[in-house]
Amino acid sequence: MDASALFYILLVVLTVGFALIVQNQAYVPVYLRGRYPAYWDRRRARNFAAEVVIYGLLAGVSACRVAIGADYWVYWANFQLIAQDRHVSYEIGFCLVVKLMQAIFGPGTYRTIFFLFSVLTVFFFLKALHDQACWYAASLYLLLAGGYYFSSMHSVRYYFALAIALFCAKYVIRGEYGKFVLWILLAATFHKSVLLVLPVYLFARALAQVHWKGWHYAALGALAAAIILGQGLWQRIPLWKKVIFYFYPFYENSAFDQGRISWANVAKCLGVLALGILCWRSGLGEEEPGEEVGKAHAEPGEAARASLLEGGKPREGAVGPYSLERLADRFYFTLNLGGLLVYTCGSFIPEVSRVGYYFIIFQVILIPNLLRRMKAGLFKNLCTIASLGAFAVYFVEFLRRAYDDSVRLLPYLEWIFH
Repeated sequence: MDASALFYILLVVLTVGFALIVQNQAYVPVYLRGRYPAYWDRRRARNFAAEVVIYGLLAGVSACRVAIGADYWVYWANFQLIAQDRHVSYEIGFCLVVKLMQAIFGPGTYRTIFFLFSVLTVFFFLKALHDQACWYAASLYLLLAGGYYFSSMHSVRYYFALAIALFCAKYVIRGEYGKFVLWILLAATFHKSVLLVLPVYLFARALAQVHWKGWHYAALGALAAAIILGQGLWQRIPLWKKVIFYFYPFYENSAFDQGRISWANVAKCLGVLALGILCWRSGLGEEEPGEEVGKAHAEPGEAARASLLEGGKPREGAVGPYSLERLADRFYFTLNLGGLLVYTCGSFIPEVSRVGYYFIIFQVILIPNLLRRMKAGLFKNLCTIASLGAFAVYFVEFLRRAYDDSVRLLPYLEWIFH
């Protein structure tokens, strides 16, 4: 690894260091309900200042890049075609934004277009963490070490849509389905793969609110076993690839159509599954009678108590036996199970991670939430070290692969001094 890899590591250390200032746990129960306190106390002001610094660092590094990502110059060439009103295989929303930027800055512009999508993608990623992540520093660390942020410098349109999907999941959780659908339709004008989340997230939300009984687990286990054991049969059904290649005809018989299994992502899903089972009672099961919303997240102090009061009654937004916070984590956990099925049984899907990331991106919120709810002690400390350490190992491997011609995220170059 060269100095560029060390620069990425320094960026992670620096931003996570600022994230340790952010104490968001008292406010997330309020944000999940769509309420934002009208007052500013000292804690909330510190949070805001730290998040602004984090946003400036991450958006700045992404926005100032040049020749980063295997498709950087592919985008550049297509920007020229768009300026000439020629056909490109990009969605209409992306093309319109490119045309608008070219009208403002000139037909040869391209850095300003990358700049715009960088600042917007980072904004939606961090806004999602602000509204949904109770342990902000750990969630930011997983977002960075998991490669999602750095990969957004590679696949511009896809990661912009992924960031919006992560951001607007809160609307599904609290039942504001109209807002969710509108946001996803907007994102689909930049990358149509995001349309997948419309049925998937709604179905996951419905499963998350079910009061599970023994036969539910048995039926779900039987279904999963049938899918896994019978995948050789149903993968031969021609309908699947016909649908995929209808939307992405250029993937057929390409380098992406190789049927590889992403074992790293399978391991992530299995790890989260194991953690969820260990934390079922404290993090995912039914709450004890009288348990207050936000109790697991709130710290002593006036700011925490005032924030919870601002959010309304303790059970406001509850669905059956679950508070909105518990429902959110069950929603993320359900999507993780879906991601496990996608990665184990969907290897025939070209670029399967383009599908799988819509399921597993919520690991960056779920893992810290589950860890925080565990009973304090040696076992919790071991689980925390194992989870954060596993992502550190993944990040090192990610950096090693970032030099490949098919990725080209390293070495890092920027247009300020180059």
